[in-house]
Amino acid sequence: MSIWYATREDIKGALDSKETARNNAQIDRAIESASRGVEALCHRRFYPEQATKHFNWPDGQRARPWRLWLNDSEVISVTSLSSGGTPISAADYFLEPNTSGPPYNRIEIDLASSAAFGGGDTHQRDVTVTGLFGYRDDETSVGTLAAAVASTTAGTVAVSGAASAVLGVGSVLRVDSERLLVTGRSMADTGQNLAADIDQQMKTTAVPVTDGTTFAVGEVILIDSERMLIVDIAANTLIVKRAWDGFPNAAHTSGTDIYAARSLTVIRGALGTTAATHDSGATVRRWDPPSPVRALTIGEALNTLTLEQAGYSLVLRSGETGSERNRDQRGLNALREQVYASHGRKARIRGV
Repeated sequence: MSIWYATREDIKGALDSKETARNNAQIDRAIESASRGVEALCHRRFYPEQATKHFNWPDGQRARPWRLWLNDSEVISVTSLSSGGTPISAADYFLEPNTSGPPYNRIEIDLASSAAFGGGDTHQRDVTVTGLFGYRDDETSVGTLAAAVASTTAGTVAVSGAASAVLGVGSVLRVDSERLLVTGRSMADTGQNLAADIDQQMKTTAVPVTDGTTFAVGEVILIDSERMLIVDIAANTLIVKRAWDGFPNAAHTSGTDIYAARSLTVIRGALGTTAATHDSGATVRRWDPPSPVRALTIGEALNTLTLEQAGYSLVLRSGETGSERNRDQRGLNALREQVYASHGRKARIRGV
């Protein structure tokens, strides 16, 4: 699974799509295509990746001897820098442009220092940079681990209700120094039970629980075979939308277990990090792509799904002209132009 700039839940929410394996596979394919399309449009990758990369020096572009252009390998931060096998101290170089970065597209030697690029046996791969590559490392603390991760090979992690409410398939997480990629979600027992009977009627939206603080607005819960969306919480009462995700509404009795999508299937040690153990209660941080990039990814995915449903047909509707049909794409085209203007690479080597 590649890195996405929107989650499956983003698309399903926009489409009001039911939870089915068939729909999920189709949506996942559309998000993958949209994410790669945004990268191609902007000539850059946005996600943060810990890596070591090698650069020729001189690189054949007749650069200033103190300046190394990173081109499509923009960097967020540098851990170590060396040239010809000789380490260069962090005090002896600058990351540029310092007024707007990250991302930084070049590294410049401090001319007041004695450091220099070059000195290897050949120009090939003379400079080695270890650091966090990408556009930005913007993160949001979304919750905590609900249980310890005692193994470096465990493929699932349990999260709190607050995290469950805002995470989805495609989310990039960081716990301690390890990044994880969410590839699936499943229901887990919340440890809470229904505190009173509730009937089958859709107008019955108050769900009494033992402790409302363990849940979060936006979280999807499961009682018996009915899914519900929490839209508000008043003390120990959950205000919900019944029959969520296409699941049928039903009557439920006091004491019934309440489940929530708090078990995440993950890829461990993602984006150049190392899988590690983590304590229960450790902070879960979500990486957030730039808002315009996320919006365009959602728009492109929705466009793909809509065209698939229409069989990619461009047949005009009754009474419709070609110019009128072109207007259907004006909003998406305007968003593409906006994202390219604000986040596209427009100089140097732009290939992704």
